[in-house]
Amino acid sequence: MADIRINQIRKSFGLAVALESIDLHVADGEFLALLGPSGCGKTTLLRIIAGLETQTSGAVFIGGQDVSALPPRKRGLAMVFQNYAVFPHMKVRDNVAFGLTMAGADRARIQSQVERTAALLHIEPYLDRYPAQLSGGQRQRVAVARALAVEPTVLLMDEPLSNLDALLRLEMRAELKSVLQSAGTTTVYVTHDQTEAMGLADRIAVLHAGRISQIGLPDTIYRHPATKFVGGFVGSPPMNFLTLPCHGGEVRLGNLSLRAPCSAPTVVLGVRAEDIDFADPGVIFTVRVAEPLGVHTLLTGTVDGQLVRVTAAPDARPAAGETLMIRPRQDRITWLAADTGHALEPQ
Repeated sequence: MADIRINQIRKSFGLAVALESIDLHVADGEFLALLGPSGCGKTTLLRIIAGLETQTSGAVFIGGQDVSALPPRKRGLAMVFQNYAVFPHMKVRDNVAFGLTMAGADRARIQSQVERTAALLHIEPYLDRYPAQLSGGQRQRVAVARALAVEPTVLLMDEPLSNLDALLRLEMRAELKSVLQSAGTTTVYVTHDQTEAMGLADRIAVLHAGRISQIGLPDTIYRHPATKFVGGFVGSPPMNFLTLPCHGGEVRLGNLSLRAPCSAPTVVLGVRAEDIDFADPGVIFTVRVAEPLGVHTLLTGTVDGQLVRVTAAPDARPAAGETLMIRPRQDRITWLAADTGHALEPQ
């Protein structure tokens, strides 16, 4: 296995800058998710690690070796794409064995590795079928098995579950986490789905406009976003943001007085929907929509004209226009600068 170190990677396409000043370290055996919206640069970064794209400047190290000028085949890695990149004219057995066959491995090793990875991915019953005879989830299992069969030092995955339906994604997510934990392979996983990133990764790097906005543990990214963008992108529903006046480190919210680490005249209060209580004293929340979601009801409404989402009990059914008193939990508030959107340090 090997670690990955990205040093000051920059990538431009003509005048358009796709990546700027990317520094990143993925530890040996770690599962890192690159999370961000379309166009943020995450797939470009993955392709640079793979050697499929050449950086404008900076360097890529795998296992301590500078691989910046090496072709993909000499980097000791494997890649899984989102479009079930399996060979339709080959049986599953031959698809899984393909990398080993191309590397000139002996027959005994090929058979052993095919059987091992097929067992890991639960595709033994399909080894003598063709990809056209498999479901989408089964074909993606074949693609992952083929990547793992060569025992890569690094596994790169580009939105491998995005073409699956919701139930299959859930099943494959659990399967993938279990397999990669067993294999101990250093993994970089690109996704725009924050649920995937939160559920799979040891750490998450959130990209925005070609830069890394925050790197950290999933819970840290969720609970303590470094920027307003991270808080709004990670989580479903996204974090609520209220722009409020601040005087002498004190913010007034309805009947509440809240201490805030602010020196500017305005500050942004960020709080998750589940971290808001129904309580008096509080602030008036005017309901617009109630969405029953099984485990809870999601209420969308306004506070002083600003949009807010709150989770309520599963059987809650307030009518549109109804007013409720709500109060954010002081210890779950993230304070952000109104001008930069960056989180403020507690005073």
